[in-house]
Amino acid sequence: MKAAYNKEPVVAIQGWEHEAWAGYEAIGKTVRAALAGTGKDKSIVVVECYPGVRQEEVLAGLSASLQPALVIQAEDAALDPAEADRIVERYMTDDRVFGYMAPFRIEEFYVPEKLKRLQDRIEAAGSGVIIVIGFGASLVADGDVLLYADLARWEIQQRYRSKEYANWRTNIVETDILRLYKRGFFFEWRMADRLKKTLLPRIDYYLDTNVKDEPKLVSRQALFAGLGQTANRPFRLVPYFDPGVWGGTWLEANIDLPQKNHPYAWGFDGVPEENSLYFQYGGLRLELPSINLVFFESVKLLGEKVYSRFGAEFPIRFDFLDTIGGQNLSLQVHPTTEYIREQFGMPYTQDESYYILEAVPGAEVYLGLRENVDSAQMLADLRKAQQGGFAFPAEEYVNVYPAAKHDHFLIPAGTIHCSGTGCMVLEISATPYIFTFKLWDWDRLGLDGKPRPVHVDHGEKVIQWDRTTEWTKSCVGRVEPVAEGEGWKEERTGLHDLEFIETRRHWFSVPVRHEANGSVHMLNLIEGEEATVESPDGAFEPFVIRYAETFIVPAAVAAYTIRPSGPSEGKTIGTIKAFVRA
Repeated sequence: MKAAYNKEPVVAIQGWEHEAWAGYEAIGKTVRAALAGTGKDKSIVVVECYPGVRQEEVLAGLSASLQPALVIQAEDAALDPAEADRIVERYMTDDRVFGYMAPFRIEEFYVPEKLKRLQDRIEAAGSGVIIVIGFGASLVADGDVLLYADLARWEIQQRYRSKEYANWRTNIVETDILRLYKRGFFFEWRMADRLKKTLLPRIDYYLDTNVKDEPKLVSRQALFAGLGQTANRPFRLVPYFDPGVWGGTWLEANIDLPQKNHPYAWGFDGVPEENSLYFQYGGLRLELPSINLVFFESVKLLGEKVYSRFGAEFPIRFDFLDTIGGQNLSLQVHPTTEYIREQFGMPYTQDESYYILEAVPGAEVYLGLRENVDSAQMLADLRKAQQGGFAFPAEEYVNVYPAAKHDHFLIPAGTIHCSGTGCMVLEISATPYIFTFKLWDWDRLGLDGKPRPVHVDHGEKVIQWDRTTEWTKSCVGRVEPVAEGEGWKEERTGLHDLEFIETRRHWFSVPVRHEANGSVHMLNLIEGEEATVESPDGAFEPFVIRYAETFIVPAAVAAYTIRPSGPSEGKTIGTIKAFVRA
């Protein structure tokens, strides 16, 4: 089935079109008007920046309108890169992929004496506009006008890849994308997000810097109105797709993606920490990290019980893994909760499942150990394979199950697994997805020409050796009827009792009502071309979804119905829904 998949979903924000501006000329005029309202001869514009923002571009664009008498580069007061590296080093580790979640705040990387010198320069300046810019600019001055320059996590990664941006305050000349990402994930983004959570409620304007030389600005009030409106209705995240060494052909063929030198392996359309949102203010489209919604509408979005358990984190993730016409994923295992907490500082782990959205004949999934496996011999063979010249005999140690469309494989942390070739997987999991211990990668190199990281030493400490054939039978083809009526039925397809995510599948040819249950809902249209999500009491506008699209229904939505629509009207279609168990 060819998808009419929408790659650019927007959330239309009502009533705030008059507080949204595009382009540096309009933005500069807006800031000038705000400064004029202060009545001061000397005024300060503070531009706080997320790491990775093109500060030179922003400064040049604002300066053209504001004609500043003085520019203060806030990071002149930051620690020397060598000292920053020394402090951060123990959290980075020698591993290419894994570090430890760093606890720092931005203030710890600024020198009080240097800050004082910058503040003295501002104090000594005569009349005119002063611009203070940088990651940490808000430490230098409160400002008469405070802007926050932001960008999406995926855009930062693109700037790593293009070598436009490396990492913040470091002497390490790094070209390894995995290490660049690691420093961002474990250190920079954690620190920047702590600052963002305290700062955004008191900014004057929010600046979208995702597209080069195409800035968008909204007022704080317009930004938070957008977040509030989104937290009260169904919405989709902005998806992105990425090639990989094992990638297949389904994503490119069915979601109308541009051709790449390597096939698409991943599709991310349900990962709020990585994806972004498009807010449409009249004719202006603003892009912002979707994690902002998690931070500032936590209870409405997640539900009070989920928030009390996880804090301002979105604990569910949907993504695609495409091996149709491609290769096996790496044989892998995810850490146990105890291990991920002790080794990496994460509070919970990546329990997951594979929902088979599409499959070709002969498709397979590797899951769990065979009976009577000799653990010492298996580990010895994995290490021998790492040395080269020896192919790990995966089928001698790991169960291989046939996979067909709509099968659901449950994968609690500690269970060896991978998708074989021939599968279009909708991966439904807990969010800490970076923590995958590859055990065997089928003797191949990554797209960068380097061996892909393998973590047998980590893996051997978390493999649950008792998860053998008999045990894993409960993880395959597990479907339990829940309820049914005329034209619909509901099934429980997982997840495993050890996992905190519950999944429910609905088959229906008539409208099906879903009730709030204290948790955010994440859904995907797994069968059928189109469906419409509606509010029984008109609380939100009808929301159209199409095949393979993931969407989110906030916990604040009391009830909603889903019905076949468009070309699916009168036909039986299907959704899968995930939520946090009470």
